[in-house]
Amino acid sequence: MIAFEKAFKDVVMLEGGYVDNPYDSGGKTKYGITEEVARKHHYKGGMKDFTKPFAKHIYKVDYWDPLYLDEVATVSRDVALELFDSCVNMGPDRATDFLQRSLNVLNVRERVYDDLTLDGVMGPATLGALRKHVEHRGSAEVLYKMLNVLQGAFYVNLAERREKDETFIYGWFKHRVK
Repeated sequence: MIAFEKAFKDVVMLEGGYVDNPYDSGGKTKYGITEEVARKHHYKGGMKDFTKPFAKHIYKVDYWDPLYLDEVATVSRDVALELFDSCVNMGPDRATDFLQRSLNVLNVRERVYDDLTLDGVMGPATLGALRKHVEHRGSAEVLYKMLNVLQGAFYVNLAERREKDETFIYGWFKHRVK
């Protein structure tokens, strides 16, 4: 739970308060939570009045828990925080896909564990492969770097496809790609 508290604090610091940027595909947001997501959680008020505790609840149930990040944090806190950051910006499926792809190419031709199905679902096989990878390599340092690189490459591809996202790419790289 300590890792989630840090992750939430970091994301809120990056996402800031109320934003209604016409170039942002998410529309009205506060603390990084879009109005659409807030409404799915039965929030009825205006986004300017959206509270930090409500945002924290959404981050926990929509982004942290589906990726079993408490469990990931017991293996590597850095990987858990990186996955959470990617999940917040790109969704749980893409964040998990980044992890699965990375674990597969770091797998030494399946000598350490069976390659994972790239399904974007965090489950026992992905968690097991993560544990085996860290046990085999002694750390998650390279895996963490790979996750960052994939996140950065996604941002570049996004800005190339949608010119409006050029508005955000400098900040994404300054604050999110380490």
